Amino acid sequence: MSASGGSKAIVAAFLANLGIAITKFIAWFFSGSASMLAEAIHSVADSGNQLLLMLGGRRAQKAADKEHPFGYGRERYVYAFVVSIILFSVGGVFSIYEGVEKLTHPHALENAWLPILVLVIAIGLESFSLRTAVKESNHIRGRQSWIQFIRRAKAPELPVVLLEDIAALLGLVFALLGVGLTVITGNVVFDAIGTLMIGTLLVIVAIVLGIETKSLLVGEGASDDDNAAIEKAILDGDEAERVIHMKTLYLGPDELLVAAKLGFSADLKLAELSAATNVIEQRIRTAVPSARVIYLEPDVYVDPNQPAPPTDAIVIKGLE
Repeated sequence: MSASGGSKAIVAAFLANLGIAITKFIAWFFSGSASMLAEAIHSVADSGNQLLLMLGGRRAQKAADKEHPFGYGRERYVYAFVVSIILFSVGGVFSIYEGVEKLTHPHALENAWLPILVLVIAIGLESFSLRTAVKESNHIRGRQSWIQFIRRAKAPELPVVLLEDIAALLGLVFALLGVGLTVITGNVVFDAIGTLMIGTLLVIVAIVLGIETKSLLVGEGASDDDNAAIEKAILDGDEAERVIHMKTLYLGPDELLVAAKLGFSADLKLAELSAATNVIEQRIRTAVPSARVIYLEPDVYVDPNQPAPPTDAIVIKGLE
């Protein structure tokens, strides 16, 4: 997986979630806390999500073939979308179900110190995972705010891990409040409310992830800054007179397609036109390294406000 995919953050999140899931199940088994069971299922879902993200990263590295001439880069978007669905169905819905079940069929907590101890340890481990995700994200976030980074990131793994870790930390705090208030008051309703809060949180995060990942699946173009950099690279030399129109599309998180129709002088010979196009392509790749697939269509610009010249009035030297 490329560096933009944040493989370190994914591995850290997987190891943390796997260890936390095991300890939560143990604490639930001995205490009967619904909040603890909801958190255990949450951690299992998160662990599976990290495996899916790693699998998507590996599949995205497959070489292009006849069926997929632009490669498999969007596999990462597909698996990130599946992650958001799993987070919703397995984590959110199950937690809400458990909360309702605890409200309708309450039962007392046993060995309450155990889930509290596990939750405190889990908060520490999740904090480490979030710290790693933040550190990895800062390498590519630049000057963007965190909200802008999550909304505009073309590599889906880091936003997914960030949102999962934030949701996990908040969920742990909700569970700790639920269990703690239940121990203090002796009322198991607080444990059920904590479970419902965890489920609601997961549903909200899953919806946000689904919306953002869907946008990547449908197809997003380059950012305004990259578009400006590409256009500047095209016009920096004296080869092309103007950009008639240009379109961009991300084929994967690290691969941008650029297609542009450029206006050239009608006096250029064919060999000169070819050389000019190659120079422009090189400048684009230097300005925006992710622009790996470039198609430039040379044309002779005709001002739409002027009468069109007769078709036999334009002669390209080298083709007479």
